[in-house]
Amino acid sequence: MRFRATIAAIGTAAALGVSGTILLPAAAGAVTHTLTFTSVQKAQAKFSATSNGSAGLDVNKAGKVIGFDVLNFTFNPATGKVAAGVTFDTAGGFLYAVLHVSKGPVTHGTVTGGTGTFAGATGTITATNKTATKTAVTITYRT
Repeated sequence: MRFRATIAAIGTAAALGVSGTILLPAAAGAVTHTLTFTSVQKAQAKFSATSNGSAGLDVNKAGKVIGFDVLNFTFNPATGKVAAGVTFDTAGGFLYAVLHVSKGPVTHGTVTGGTGTFAGATGTITATNKTATKTAVTITYRT
């Protein structure tokens, strides 16, 4: 299955240091950041009938590589639903998320944590398929 073409597979998510922007201070001293970038899929592998993997480069508007992403897609045959665990690697550490894959061009998910500057991160992720191998990603997270 070409999950990448049917979801906003966000290659995910890490234009962090390069395209991150501080938006608003949140409660308890947390700061909200927004990352926007394009994930360009470079490789895909089918591990089983219910599991696929994907790897990509994350680039900013100027086309500069700002990070990398790895996704692990899991298909539940009983429910027909697809979820993807996502890891973004960028300046500052790893950012983790879970996507709830939809049949349309837009997929939404949840930021679940990270390492380094992303330790304890929470927030949302939106991925919009642009082509079979390019996905526009927006991540809003708080630390």
